[in-house]
Amino acid sequence: MLLDAQLILELAVLGLAVGFIAGLLGIGGAMLMVPAMTIILDGRGYPSGYTSKMAVATSLATICFTSLSSLRAHQQRRAVLWHVVRVLAPGIIVGSLVGAHLAVALPGKVLGITFAVFVALSATQMLLDLKPKAVRTLPGPAGTFSMGTLIGVVSALVGAGGAFISVPFMTWCNVKIHDAVGTSAALGFPIAAAGTLGYVWAGRDLPALPGAAGYLFLPGLVIISIASMAMAPLGARTAHRTGARKLRKGFAVVLYFLAAYLLLR
Repeated sequence: MLLDAQLILELAVLGLAVGFIAGLLGIGGAMLMVPAMTIILDGRGYPSGYTSKMAVATSLATICFTSLSSLRAHQQRRAVLWHVVRVLAPGIIVGSLVGAHLAVALPGKVLGITFAVFVALSATQMLLDLKPKAVRTLPGPAGTFSMGTLIGVVSALVGAGGAFISVPFMTWCNVKIHDAVGTSAALGFPIAAAGTLGYVWAGRDLPALPGAAGYLFLPGLVIISIASMAMAPLGARTAHRTGARKLRKGFAVVLYFLAAYLLLR
């Protein structure tokens, strides 16, 4: 596939925006990346039934890179609970594979609506700053496997790293917030890797789509990953100099508009 200057620019700007927002607000890029990737692919004439799935698959694939960078930073601060990773990861891998195949089986419109609901709920959480109270401890092996499976399924459906479920869950189970965030960063890689493989495998019999491996849009993966990883440190530095709470509320309003676009589309 030949990349023209406009496509490279669109993907680079998206990657810069995703990286800056991730560093600024400490959130994953899926909420911004999936709607924007859907718009870009729509504009390129890709079949409408595929664009949402390609956007989700590409979002997951970029997390493979960003999660490793985040994991390294949290590990240096000894904020990763590896014993929690070990019990949640098996369920997460199974759930991510199942979620990818489930997403592929859904009509593109249904997946788009599912993601729009996810974006709207995430925006509401930002506006209200909702945080669960610690009321229990981590469940046993069966419970953690089941929870890992749920995290994997939902993450693969919406192209996210799972922190929007895993961090509240661990906080609810009396895990300190910094350890919960660090452990969630470690869980992001198996979610992203298994989910990406699921989308590539599920799309192996698709008609040839320019630049795609299954549902994975390769130019998007490369350009967005490079741009977002380059911009994330600037976002993090900016966060320390500005009022993050006001910025989160402003971004929440943007998310509501993106959710509305997906629903109307």
